[in-house]
Order: sequence, then C-alpha cells, then structure tokens
Amino acid sequence: MDAEGRLLEDLDPDQLGAVTAPRGPVCVLAGAGTGKTRTITRRIAYLVDRGHVAPGQVLAVTFTKRAAGEMRTRLRSLGVGGAQAVTFHAAALRQLRYFWPRVIGDAPWELLDGKLRLVGQAANRIGAPTSAESLRDLAGEIEWAKASLVAPDDYPAAASRTQRDVPLPADQVSRVYQGYEQLKTRARMLDFDDLLLHTAAILEEHPDVATEFRDRYRCFVVDEYQDVTPLQQRVLDAWLGGRDDLTVVGDANQTIYSFAGASPRPLLDFPRRFPEAVVVRLERDYRSTPEVVSLANRVIGAARDRPAGSRLRLVGHRPPGPEPKFSEFDDEPSEAQAVADRIGALLRNGVPASEIAILYRVNAQSEVYEQALAEAEIPYQVRGGERFFARPEIRQAMVSLRAAVTGAPESELPQVVREVLKPHGLSLEPPTGGAQRERWESLLALVELAEELDTVVPGADLARFVAELEMRAEAQHPPTVEGVTLASLHAAKGLEWDAVFLIGLTEGTMPIQHADSDDAAIEEERRLLYVGVTRAREHLWLSWALSRNAGGRRTRRRSRFLYGLLPEDHPAARPVGGAQREAAPARRSIRVECRVCGDVLVSTPAIKLGRCPDCPSDVDEELLERLREWRKAKAGQLRVPPYVVFTDTTLTAIAEQRPLDTSGLVAISGIGPSKLDKYGADVLALVQGDAGARQT
Repeated sequence: MDAEGRLLEDLDPDQLGAVTAPRGPVCVLAGAGTGKTRTITRRIAYLVDRGHVAPGQVLAVTFTKRAAGEMRTRLRSLGVGGAQAVTFHAAALRQLRYFWPRVIGDAPWELLDGKLRLVGQAANRIGAPTSAESLRDLAGEIEWAKASLVAPDDYPAAASRTQRDVPLPADQVSRVYQGYEQLKTRARMLDFDDLLLHTAAILEEHPDVATEFRDRYRCFVVDEYQDVTPLQQRVLDAWLGGRDDLTVVGDANQTIYSFAGASPRPLLDFPRRFPEAVVVRLERDYRSTPEVVSLANRVIGAARDRPAGSRLRLVGHRPPGPEPKFSEFDDEPSEAQAVADRIGALLRNGVPASEIAILYRVNAQSEVYEQALAEAEIPYQVRGGERFFARPEIRQAMVSLRAAVTGAPESELPQVVREVLKPHGLSLEPPTGGAQRERWESLLALVELAEELDTVVPGADLARFVAELEMRAEAQHPPTVEGVTLASLHAAKGLEWDAVFLIGLTEGTMPIQHADSDDAAIEEERRLLYVGVTRAREHLWLSWALSRNAGGRRTRRRSRFLYGLLPEDHPAARPVGGAQREAAPARRSIRVECRVCGDVLVSTPAIKLGRCPDCPSDVDEELLERLREWRKAKAGQLRVPPYVVFTDTTLTAIAEQRPLDTSGLVAISGIGPSKLDKYGADVLALVQGDAGARQT
C-alpha cells in the first residue's frame, strides 16, 4: 500500500471527506469521541504527501500542552515531523523572540511567571483587598479583559455589558488593571496575554515582518476552535493576513470556558466568513457505548436556542454496554459510600483504578468522596486541584480550630465552627469571584462536617470535631499512587475513562446557583454536564443526594437537567443497600403563562415572577423592602446566607403577587412545603399587614 493509501485507511466517510478536502478553508464540526485528532493530523499529512505544503510551512495550534504533544506524536508517526504543533502562547513566544530585536531594538523583555505579585502591588496602592483569593480573582479579571481585547478604561462598561461576576466594584478592578499594566511596563516584563497582543501588533503594524512570517507559514490548523478568545482570533487573523488556508476543528456543544472569554461564535460563523469553505460533520462516536451516546444526545438535545452548527447528533459505534444508572440518596455520605462500593465492584471485575473517575461541579464536593475511598482503601488522585485537607484554606482553618479548643464557648458545634472560620472568609453571603467563592465553599464544607458530626454525636464539642478532622486528614493522605481520578468537570475536559461517576447533581450545584439568573449561564452548565457524560466509555452513573449531612432534612432536589432523561415509569435506581432510594419520576412539562401578556414563560426567573422580563412590574417597593429586612434578620438568626431563606427573585415575586393565603404563596415557583413550613406565617403576616394598611 502506498503512502496515500496508508493515510486514508480506516477512516470513516466523514473523516475521509475532511482529510481529502481541497486546500483552503475547512471547518470540521467534531462531536465528542469522533476522532478529531486523527482526522486533523491525517489531513496535515495528506496535504504534505500531495505536495500542497511543506511540513515546515504548517502551524497547528491548540490550547493545552498535552493536546499539542499528542498532535506532535501522531504527526511524527505519520512521517510529518517538521510541522509545528504547539499552543497559541508557545507559537507567539517563538515568533516574538525572533522578531523582537528587529522591531523593538533591545533585548527581549522577560516573561512573568505569574501576575499575583504585581497585581498585589497595584491593589495595595488603591487600598483594594490583597488576600490570596482576591488577588487570584483580580488576576482572572485582567486575563479575561485582555483575552476579550478590553482596555483598563473600558473594563467597567464591558463588565456591565457581559454581566461579569466581578470580585470588586468594576471601577476598582479597572484601577488595579491599569496599575498592573503600568508596573509591568516599568519593569520591562510581559505576561502570557502580552505574547499574543504583541505578536498580533507586530504583524499588523510591520509589513516586512508580516511578509516574512507569511512566506514561512502557509497552512494553519486550529484545534478546539470553540474555545478561541477574541485575542486569539486576532492573532490568527494576523497570521493569515487575508489568506484562507485554514482548517478549524471544534464542537460548540463543548463550549465551557465563556467565563474566560472563550466563544463558539468564530466556529459557528466560519461558513459565513468563508462562503467557499468545506464543512464536515463528524458524528460517529467511537469512544462511548450507544447507551452513553444516547444519554449524551438527550442531555444536549434539551438545550435552548442551539445554533445550526451545534446540532451534532452522535451515533455510537461501539458494542452495546450497560445502561447509565441514576441514583438518589438521602444524604451525601450515603451517596459517597455507594459510589465507593460500586468502584470496588468494578475493580474486582477487572476495571483498572486509573480507568475510573468521579466528577463534580465544585472542588469542595471532593472531601466526602476522598473519605469514602480512603475508608475502602481504594487509591485515588485529585486532578486539577489539591486533596481537600491539603488546600491552604483548610490547613489554615484547622490551625485556628485547634487553637480555639481551649476556651471555646458553650454553644452548638456548627455555630462555634462558623465563628472560628469567620476571619478566614466564611461570610454569610457567598463572595463574588471564582477563587474567593472556592475558598468560601471549602470553609462551608467544614461547617457542614460539623453539622454532620453534631447529628451523629449529639453534644459533640470543638475538641471532638478537631479530632474527627485530624483523623479524616490522616486517612486521606496515603502515598501518591495511580488510582481513581477525582476531578472537577472543567478539569475533566479532553479526558476519558472506562467508568465515570457524575455526582452531586442537585439544583444549586448543577446548575451552579449563581448561574440561575442568566439563561446563557444555565446553558453553559448544561454543556458542562454534557462534557461529563461524554467522558465515559462504558459505565456511567449519575447520582444526587437530598441532604448534605447524614440524617439531615431533605431540602435538595435533583438537577433540572435530569428531568426528562428517564421515562416516568423508570425507577431511578435499583437498591444497592438501605440508603439508596428510587428517584421521583420525571415531571411532566407544565405550561406556565405570563400573567401580564399571556406568553409562555421559559426561564426560571420569569416563571418565579409569573411574568416576562420585559412586561411591566407591579412590585410593591415598600413591601419588598420589609421582606428584605425580615430575610436579613431571619438569616442572621439562623446563621445562614440570606439566599438560603429566599432568593431576590422570590422576594420580588412575593412583593408583586402579594399572596394573602398559603395557596397563593405556594403558587409562587420555588416556595414548597419546606419553605412554607419555615417562613410562610411570617411572610403572610407581612403581606396581610401591608394589605390591611392599604385598606385603612
């Protein structure tokens, strides 16, 4: 068989179409598990073999060193060792070092190892918070702004327009951003975003440099194109210089980094930008069993307003396997124990520990699973983060808890723990900003552990709690070995395992609570779940618990994304021990209409309010203010964040609809029997008192 025949063998018809497409613009819409890396590396090799381009004229870019390394390995095995396969930043760094002496004229500026030191100096100058978490959040905002081509002065308007979850007032972030840029320039340093910015600027502003570069590189390939940022697209445009020898590969259904500036829009708009482009859809899934593929299709098929370019429907091409399992538990310890038991069974059946993963939405969820695996003596590793008790905030908190044992006040254990952890950042309201919120969630997990201990051992004091924590910490620090992977859903992107456990699938966690007021954010959460499902090759288990602590009240409900995935007569799970129970049947679709215009309501906030967002509000501002004051007092009394009592949207709905009895109150979405029992009398008294005052 000749070289061309070897390149084209074992390709399916769609992969073959992408590989042999004429030189020019090609857009490969590649679903999960459809062999996209094989396809694009074969395409590069095919173009080289046919003489369309020399290996050294190819520049293939992706987003991670791991993906770039895999691409280089495959290209070498195909005899195309001279093609470059690197990350965006590595390509820009190489180009900048080469052209810097000619354009700038002095020694290249040094590259910053990280932003935090200069961000801290800039924050300190204006009196902004300088905790480690605050600085990480500020650095993240600067990275987002630069990736989105937003200058410091334009940051407040851009943050408002995009509804950023800003860690500080936007004008303060803008001033820190500006100060950081000044300090960096004065020190003659570059950060990673500058590599892209300066590379684009050099090519845009210096025709001789652009000509030399474009003579060298004639063929471009971009992997994971759904994750491109405006800055990366600007660099790509500068590389191309009006040419169209470009192959892009991506899947809009796997866009999960919008918070960092990524957008699928360039991928979806590719055929419009290049009308003559060849568009190929890869939908044959070679990774997962048909059962897993079917579930993945149903998860993403429920997404709203899907652009045509994202409507890939995967077709499983592996032999049949077990059906995905859905399991509901009374509490998280029961859920974790069942997961550990199931993993033990998989190990006994010959599935390697390295081929098993537990995936969760937030890192704070890992602790109870680390504990369950440690007790079962199952080796594990935490990917993309530290083990729970190794996290800096947890180590610091345990030092304070030990110190507080002597002289701890006579009070309920959870309350004592909350007081000790307050100086570490455990506020009643969750903070904004990713790093601060993650720290808060970890500290809150300690309080929830105290609540669990208080339930199991009534009257337990702080000394008993510290001893429990130290015992858990010791059990969860075995030597680092190859084992079961614990990872967040974001950290799992691009990976796959034989068996995957998607855990903690409850409202407020999946989708995450702070996404609830934004339809676009909800859809990104749905895509995140889709990414999790498509990580599994054969075994897939989805589970959730109705309470955090053993014996706690069942105040949670399963994720909205799970409704409709099971037939109404399908049990959620078969018993695997006394703690497991069948999930409630999927709810029937209920038509909810706007009480103002009669249109069908879709989004969660609109359903809660009972009206379209654009329809006029008849909110009673005075009643709303009294409700807010009551909620603040109640939250303080219960020592919980105010949103745990009622969200802002629910309070607004009450102040608009002004229910005068329990039936009117429970008619408001989000107010169920538990809320009615806890707060119904207070709320009705406030509303009825307001109505009485109006009549008088």
